[in-house]
Amino acid sequence: MSRSGAPVLSARALTKVYRMGEAEVHALRGVDLEIRPGELIVLLGPSGSGKSTLLNILGGLDTPTAGEVRFVERDLTRAGEAELTRYRREHVGFVFQFYNLIPSLTARENVALVTDISAQPMPPAEALGWVGLADRLDHFPSQLSGGEQQRVAIARAIAKRPRLLLCDEPTGALDYETGKMVLEAIARINAELGTTAMVITHNAAIAAMADRVLRLGNGRIVGEARPERKLTAAEISW
Repeated sequence: MSRSGAPVLSARALTKVYRMGEAEVHALRGVDLEIRPGELIVLLGPSGSGKSTLLNILGGLDTPTAGEVRFVERDLTRAGEAELTRYRREHVGFVFQFYNLIPSLTARENVALVTDISAQPMPPAEALGWVGLADRLDHFPSQLSGGEQQRVAIARAIAKRPRLLLCDEPTGALDYETGKMVLEAIARINAELGTTAMVITHNAAIAAMADRVLRLGNGRIVGEARPERKLTAAEISW
């Protein structure tokens, strides 16, 4: 798989300032970043370092105070709300720490919520097969474990065939073995579908499965590394 060519996402001098009463909180302080097609990037950093803010801006959920974000040739910084909505709908799959499934819908129906509004979606059963849940299509969230619910959330994110899969602490609410199953699903989608993926985590061990590791501190990228040998999720331990 190619991890070269023009960046799929790039950021220049990205700054985000939140106003809280009289105070200003600088969440991002001049971040420069390029993400290549097919990369799996792990973003590490303590709470408050700016990881989620960066992910939300790259995914079109938030806008920067200053700087530029580009998706391929599209300048997201100057995009209106309708264009950002279209960008999120067509090109970005999100996975969060909490699964955000609708309790009254089955796994298949939760995934179908996305496929119903997508141009060329996967069938829900196919998306669920990618994350190892082909035998759980008609189960409700209450009948699924936490790890299975998170894998339904991943299936929902990939069913619209996004260019980008953005994951914010996807294993944060899961135990060790279950978390590894979720990471295996993300790695498989990255490797076999070619989906560019970024995973936020505070767990440094997960960095071993990345093509590239970025460390954030105080709103800046303070380090970048490439693991000498990229591990599979099964090989990671913490």
